[in-house]
Amino acid sequence: VFFMNLVTLSRVQRNPTVKDEMKQKGYGEDVPLGFVNYPVSQAADILFLKADLVPAGEDQRPMIELARDIAAKFNHLYGQVFPEPDLLEGDFGRLVGTDGGAKMSKSLGNTIYLSDNSDEVLKKVMGMYTDPNRLHATDPGNVEGNPVFTYLDAFGNDKTKIDEYKNSYREGKVGDVEVKKYLTDVLNDFLDPIRESRKKFESDPTLVDNILRDGFKVVKDEAEKTLSEVRAAMKIDYFNN
Repeated sequence: VFFMNLVTLSRVQRNPTVKDEMKQKGYGEDVPLGFVNYPVSQAADILFLKADLVPAGEDQRPMIELARDIAAKFNHLYGQVFPEPDLLEGDFGRLVGTDGGAKMSKSLGNTIYLSDNSDEVLKKVMGMYTDPNRLHATDPGNVEGNPVFTYLDAFGNDKTKIDEYKNSYREGKVGDVEVKKYLTDVLNDFLDPIRESRKKFESDPTLVDNILRDGFKVVKDEAEKTLSEVRAAMKIDYFNN
């Protein structure tokens, strides 16, 4: 509630993610207040834990910039309380979907999930978009903009072998199927430890419950501490005096 007074409606609506989702949902002029307010709620989640760095994809940069703006405005009005967070982005900030046309999105059905088994990964990789102008394995192919190679760059550890595949692909010396099989192996090697951890947690719901409860308590304590600082800075800590 405090933060909503530090942000204008037009500022939120300029967020590219908000604009895209408004278009996807066909809201037009009838936009629910809760929808346009969720970036402010996201900013609150970040700021009330006083995060310095936020691990997220490049598409979340506008949201983090909004959190920075809110922090700066609050600090200017009431004194230094919040750090201004920065984006912590990996080497690959955004992965295209398996269709090559957009970022991965559950609603678009172009995703590979961390929970996918090896057969599901194989099926999805074999159906991935590649070079539409390449009709035969002997045709030279484009590596740039080809999601198969984008995924290899992101998840493959053997850069020499990946470069060899790229050169062979450009020269028409390797087919899509062979490259996709290699990508399937790379992705399954990446996912195997995650699958093992998932099995462990699925077999022990009590452990999961305890982890969530412990984490909730830590976050709750930190948020309450920050909220006390906010009230003191705004001089509305009536019941603490």
